[in-house]
Amino acid sequence: MSYPPLSGLPINSDTLSELQKNLSGLNPLQTAWLSGYLWARSQQMELLPAAAGTAASAPAAAEALAPVLILSASQTGNARRVAQTLLEKLTAAGVAAVLKNAGDYKSRQLASERLVLIVASTQGDGEPPEEALTLHKALFGKKPPEVKSLQFAVLSLGDSSYPDFCQAGKDFDSQLAQLGAQRLFDRVDCDLDFQASADEWVEKAVAWLVEHESRNAPAADAATSVQALISEPQVHEQIYTREKPFTATILTNQKITSRQSQKDVRHLEFDLGDSGIRYQPGDALGVWFKNDPALVDSILSCVSLEGSEMVTLADGTALEIRDALSSHLEITQNTPAFVKGYAQIAQDQDLLDLVADSKLLQDYIANTPIDVVLRRAPTALTADQLHGLLRPLTPRLYSIASAQEEVGEEVHITVGLVEYEQDAKQYLGGASGYLNRRLESGDEVDIFIEPSAHFRMPQDPATPIVMIGAGTGIAPFRAFMQKRDANDEAGESWLIFGNQSFKDDFLYQLEWQQLAKSNRLSRYSFAWSRDQNEKIYVQHKLLKEGAQLWQWLQNGAHLYVCGDASRMARDVEAALLEVVAREGGLSADDADAYLDELRESHRYQRDVY
Repeated sequence: MSYPPLSGLPINSDTLSELQKNLSGLNPLQTAWLSGYLWARSQQMELLPAAAGTAASAPAAAEALAPVLILSASQTGNARRVAQTLLEKLTAAGVAAVLKNAGDYKSRQLASERLVLIVASTQGDGEPPEEALTLHKALFGKKPPEVKSLQFAVLSLGDSSYPDFCQAGKDFDSQLAQLGAQRLFDRVDCDLDFQASADEWVEKAVAWLVEHESRNAPAADAATSVQALISEPQVHEQIYTREKPFTATILTNQKITSRQSQKDVRHLEFDLGDSGIRYQPGDALGVWFKNDPALVDSILSCVSLEGSEMVTLADGTALEIRDALSSHLEITQNTPAFVKGYAQIAQDQDLLDLVADSKLLQDYIANTPIDVVLRRAPTALTADQLHGLLRPLTPRLYSIASAQEEVGEEVHITVGLVEYEQDAKQYLGGASGYLNRRLESGDEVDIFIEPSAHFRMPQDPATPIVMIGAGTGIAPFRAFMQKRDANDEAGESWLIFGNQSFKDDFLYQLEWQQLAKSNRLSRYSFAWSRDQNEKIYVQHKLLKEGAQLWQWLQNGAHLYVCGDASRMARDVEAALLEVVAREGGLSADDADAYLDELRESHRYQRDVY
C-alpha cells in the first residue's frame, strides 16, 4: 500500500516509516477503528494538565489498560461468526478489543488479562470444541491460571437435543467464577436457532463495555494496539457464505463401498464453476439439504394438515407449510422442546409422564423420529402450531476430500448414509439421504465453505504427518495427500485407517495404493474390524506400532485424527496416551501433559463429529 507525500510532518521520518509498516497489515475495518481510536486519544491528551508531559505522568502511562479479549471457541464456525460480530460492534463503538481463536491462545496468559468475553460452542458429549480443549483442561487442572483479577462473560452455543446442552460454556462460566474471576453478567445459552439470543447478548456486552470502558484510561499504547491488531489472523470473507450459498452442480455421485458392504458411502464431486470459491485441506463443505417428501407427507398426515396452509418464518417470509417442512424446518432430528411442546398440546398422559423424567426423555428422542411421536399420540395441529414446535433447518458439514491444487474448480466430499428402522419403517438421515439417495449427476445443491482453523496441514511441507481415521474420516486425508502429491512435497506420510472389511469398505483403495507405489505414502496401517473373529480397530494398531509412532513424534510429526467423537476419537486418545507413557517412559500425568503440548503447538489436531 502506498501513501501520499506529506509535508510539514509533526513526527520524524523514521517514526512515520515504522507507522506505515505497521499499518500495512490492517484491513479497512481495523484502519477505521484505529483512526477513531487515535482521534479519541488526541482529545484525551489535550485535556491533560500541562504537567502531563513530565515524569509525574509516567506511572499513568504505564497503567494503560489492555484491550478487551474476545475468545472464540468454535467447532462448526457459529461461535467464530458471533465472536467476529462482537469484535466489529465493539470496534465501531470505539472499544479497544482483540479477537483470538482459543486454539491459538496460551492458557497461562489468562493471569494477565483484565476482561475476557468467551463465545463457546459444545461438541460430542458436552465437551468443549477442539480448539478450546487445552484451555478447558488448564482451567480444570491441578494448577489453573490465576484469574482473581479477571472480569468475564460467557455466551454458550449448543444443541438442546443432546443431554449436556451448552455444557462447555457452562463449564467455562462456572469454573472461572469458582477460581475467583468476576462475572460481568449472566451466561446466555443458545440452541441451534441461536441468532436472536446471540445478537441480544452481543448488544448487551457492547452496551456494558461502552458504558464502563469510556470511563477508563486509553486502552493501550498506540503501537501496542496496532501490533495486537496486526497479529490477529485476517478473516478473508468468501463471496458465498452459509447465509448466501453457492448453487453447485453435482458432477459425480458414486458409491465407493461394494454391493456386499453394510454401508452406503458415496463420493460426491461438485462443480464450483467461476464462483471464485477457495478452500484448504481441512476445511468443511456446508450443504443445505431438502427433507424427504415422503417424511413431509407423513408429518402432515399425522397432524391433519393439507400442506397448503400458510406460515410465516422468522425472517418474515410467508409460505405454505409443506414448503416450510421441505426446506426450512428440521424434521429428521427430534428434540426435547418438540416432545415437551407436543405433549402439552396433545395432553397425552404417556408423553406428559415421559417429559417429566429428563433421562427417559433423552433416551426417547434419541430413538423416536418426529412422525412416530405424532403417530403414537395423534392430534390435529394448526400449521402455526406445527411450525412453532420445530427448529429451523441447519446445514450439515462434511470434511472436504479434495485439494484445489489437484482438482481445480471442484470440491469433493465423502458421505456415509445414515439409516435406521423404527416401527417397521425405514428412516434416512436428512442430508445423507438427500445426497446419497435422491440426487444424481446434473442436480444442483446449495453449498458453502466452512473454514476449519483447528485442522490444518503443517506449514513446512517437509514435516512428517500421521493420519488416523475410520470410515468416512478418511476424507480430509485424501485432501492432504492430493495437496502433497500435486505440490511434490517431501514430508513423510503415514495413514492409519480402519473400516469393517478390506474387500467391501476400503474407501479410495486404488488412490491409496497408487500413493504407496509412488512412495508418496510412506507408511500405512489398516484395521479391518470384521475380517477376522477378533475386532481390530485403529487404536489397536496404534498400540501395536507404538514404538514407530513414538519415533515419528520424536522426529517432529504432526498427528491428525478424524472420525466419530464419542467412540473412535476417545479410544484413539486413550491409545495415544498409553503409547506416549510406555515409549516415552512417562507417568500418566506427564503423558497427558505431553499430548496437551502437542495440541497447543498444533501438532495434534482432530476433526471429530
